Amino acid sequence: MAKSKVFGSTLIIAGTTIGAGMLALPLASAGMGFFSSIAVMLVLWALMSFTALLMLELHQYADSTATLHSLAKQILGNKGKWLASFAMLFLFYSLCAAYIAGGGAQFGDRLRAWFNLDISAHGATIIFTIVVALVVTIGTGTVDKVNRVLFLIKIITMALVLTFLAPNVSEPYLLSMPLHQGLVVAAIPVIFTSFGFHGSIPAIVNYLDGDTKSLKKAVIFGSSIPLIIYIIWQIVTLGVVSQNQLIANSGLSALVSSLAQTVHHSSLGQAVGVFADLALLTSFLGVSLGLFEYLGDVIKDKNGNSNRIVSSLITFLPPLGFALYYPKGFILALGYAAIALAILAVFLPISMVYKVRKTQAKENAYQVKGGHLGLAIAGFAGVGIVCAQVLITVGVLPALG
Repeated sequence: MAKSKVFGSTLIIAGTTIGAGMLALPLASAGMGFFSSIAVMLVLWALMSFTALLMLELHQYADSTATLHSLAKQILGNKGKWLASFAMLFLFYSLCAAYIAGGGAQFGDRLRAWFNLDISAHGATIIFTIVVALVVTIGTGTVDKVNRVLFLIKIITMALVLTFLAPNVSEPYLLSMPLHQGLVVAAIPVIFTSFGFHGSIPAIVNYLDGDTKSLKKAVIFGSSIPLIIYIIWQIVTLGVVSQNQLIANSGLSALVSSLAQTVHHSSLGQAVGVFADLALLTSFLGVSLGLFEYLGDVIKDKNGNSNRIVSSLITFLPPLGFALYYPKGFILALGYAAIALAILAVFLPISMVYKVRKTQAKENAYQVKGGHLGLAIAGFAGVGIVCAQVLITVGVLPALG
């Protein structure tokens, strides 16, 4: 297998993982302290890497072009397919809602700062959504061109932000202890969502022609890059803004403002804001395009044609409604996305691998280490993530953001 393909696949996995969820990490983990957040991140990274390898094991028993839906139908039947479809829609809508809520607030701040426009929060959110909807509705080619430019700028600004925030890190801030044990558990769903890349695995399997050795390298290294970047990001955010300040101002705009104030250079202060904007925008473009194409396929007529305007409306109106109703719902929506992601990235792979090992196991086929104990531990971890979000919803655990 060509090394360039493995390298490219590694970057696709890393790029899929690193998105707007990165912005939520310091907001979600402020109350738990730096070292507790790193411990939780390491555990969740290990969980997601393990279940990603389970997906590779599954793909040995299907065509290299198989998607998660076709895998679920092939192994678990129609019930598995419908569960995967429901979880996919739930995940996409939750993520879109989070990105509109966070992106709308950021967009409003930019209009006021750069153009001196006095626009309401709702107005900014609506305009932001319309702009993205237009790009997505025009077509994938437009999204690709726009995304390439935005991604390049995002990487440059991220390097600037990390480099120039680092000298401002305060050791006492990093030594802050958890304010409450419940905050540690409450942060788990949001941190878990930040490691989601499993939707890209079928495309990577197809790209690498199902070569298991190359796929393992791509998954392990591709998931490790975000982990390293997230740890550095936690250092330069939790280390430059006090725990009390993060908790008192838990919105995304407040985080960006606090970080920008730390950098005593106007252009670098703007880089913090630009990075946050682009992280949201590139994630939003990718997720909304996937949801748009999926819904367009669902509503096709007998001739195989779909109305792009209708597809756009049912893609963007529901999450827009959420964002208008919960303008500070960035963290809230990411938390709910964790439930759908747990189904797609934990429960479905575990149940499919369990069934395949019992009924279709091949000699000399790749099998993830850990056996039934590994599957059970991963399953319990998934249950814990879902329970954490449910406890937040019913008010037992504190809500974040």
